[in-house]
Amino acid sequence: MCGICGIVSPSGNFDAGDVRQMCSVLKHRGPDAQGVEGLHAILGHARLSIIDLSAQANQPMISHNGRYSIAFNGEIYNYREIASKLSKERNVSFSTHSDTEVILEAFCHWGVDFVRQLNGMFAIAISENETGRLFLFRDRIGIKPMYYYHDGLDFVFASELKAITSLQKIKKHLSISQKAVELFMHLGYIPAPFSIYDEVKKFPQGCYAEYYKGEMRLETYWKPDSVISPSPVTNEQEALEELYGLVNSSVSYRLIADVPYGTFLSGGIDSSLVTAFAARNVPGKLKTFSIAFSDARYNEAPFAAKVASYLNTDHHELTVTENDAREIIPLMPAFFDEPFADTSAIPTFLLSKLTKQYVTMALSGDGGDELFHGYGAYHWANRLSNPYFKMASPVMAQVLAFGNNRQRRVSNLLKITDKELLPAHIFSQEQYFFRQKELESLLVSKGQGACVPVLPSTLPSWYNGASKQAFFDLTNYLPDDLLVKVDRCSMAVALEARVPLLDYRIVEFALRLHPDLKIKGDTQKYLLKQLLFQLVPQELFNRPKWGFSIPLAQWMKSSLRPLVLDTLNEDAIKRTGFFQAAKVKQLLKNFEKTENEFLYNRIWLMVAMQQWAEKNKL
Repeated sequence: MCGICGIVSPSGNFDAGDVRQMCSVLKHRGPDAQGVEGLHAILGHARLSIIDLSAQANQPMISHNGRYSIAFNGEIYNYREIASKLSKERNVSFSTHSDTEVILEAFCHWGVDFVRQLNGMFAIAISENETGRLFLFRDRIGIKPMYYYHDGLDFVFASELKAITSLQKIKKHLSISQKAVELFMHLGYIPAPFSIYDEVKKFPQGCYAEYYKGEMRLETYWKPDSVISPSPVTNEQEALEELYGLVNSSVSYRLIADVPYGTFLSGGIDSSLVTAFAARNVPGKLKTFSIAFSDARYNEAPFAAKVASYLNTDHHELTVTENDAREIIPLMPAFFDEPFADTSAIPTFLLSKLTKQYVTMALSGDGGDELFHGYGAYHWANRLSNPYFKMASPVMAQVLAFGNNRQRRVSNLLKITDKELLPAHIFSQEQYFFRQKELESLLVSKGQGACVPVLPSTLPSWYNGASKQAFFDLTNYLPDDLLVKVDRCSMAVALEARVPLLDYRIVEFALRLHPDLKIKGDTQKYLLKQLLFQLVPQELFNRPKWGFSIPLAQWMKSSLRPLVLDTLNEDAIKRTGFFQAAKVKQLLKNFEKTENEFLYNRIWLMVAMQQWAEKNKL
């Protein structure tokens, strides 16, 4: 993994010095080498060497015919097969063992359609050296990030927002996106194509673009809803056999590296499955890494240790304390560049830091919940789609509003009335984030209402409520929250994280599965579990789903309380100008009550927003 950036400046306002500056900002992503090349289109690259560690594989790289240059972030796992095809069709001989050279020559041969052959995670920039014509590509799922700024003439792109905003020529023109603020307060993240600034956008996944003479043409090359068949896959045995082959192939692909590697292991289904396949495909002992908590309600470490023992891995464990969290939280705005409220970023960063002490690349289990229906919200999605359940929901909501913390959060969930927006709201309301009506009294600036993403109308009739919710999560929550978290936290310590379950072949397979193969009775991720139990004893997983989280609500009332109160004090609130100070004071007072612990996410959203604003001196 690396960092890329670049500029095409017909106006002449930007030059190679600006690209060098952006490269220096991205150095944490690529500490091994930095390079800047180009005349009309200037590309920059910060390299973390994973495959072919030689200087010959440094970037930007120029094509054999001298016509094109490339800056590329990510990994292409099937590059050897593509190289073989190019050797046969074009008699190409390669001077490096890197995937970069292969994909550049593939572009020279097939043009923009080459991207359809790639299996990997990537953000790619290719420039035509004589004209400055620029081509950008992003992977199907949105694993690797890319932001861009386009003022109608000049075009600037980078792996991270901070690289673009480091240029004062751009920063002085930026304005806060009120739409993004409202989306963040509702979802806990800012979904693509929005960024916190009106003038900067996230490049969408599954797309490529051509920029030339001030105009940008964006095209979609992969849409998840287009791969779903009219009739679902229903044969369990055949599906299980196919899934075995796909996961084994995907993990094997992602073990291709010229550096030491291991796996993140929480002890849950997804990370255990990835680790089990990895352990079967490596010589010697596989290194595994996990996080522990002193609070037994959040501590999966004993389960991870049992899986590691069964698989005979070289296991490493780190216990996260409240003090660790207190030290890490102020760093979060610098990692993410935008407001970001996923508190599992704290253990993810600490896990990455631990892992980097031993290896340079790690496999993660992300994607299993979205593809195979692992979240509790999917049960609720089915219930809320049932017309009889919906009829009873208002009464149930009133009753549960007087229950415990969990029941009160469910009560909030049952108040959803807009069927079209159900997938976008179900997670945010189960987590007790803010509703649009509530934001009107909390925010100083009033927008037109957040444009919450909606589902495509092309989903098949056999998709039930859970399938629709999972599709929304796959195309929004996963790329704009979970994958952002993994990318920024791992890249902060120059660790490459690979996600085998998000191989596009597995994604397309899962999208075609009948819902009954994902949730059978009360068993979620049914098919994935059947696969895992072929490799690891089922008794190691006879427990409820945990999730990768921290005891934040308790910490916010103990050691993190001073941080919360300091961040949300009246002077700070007025200084940044996002929130009504009186409303913040009221929310803090409500949270202090013992019975209102479930409100912690609302407080944390405001903390994250305020810390980002303070870091960016707003």
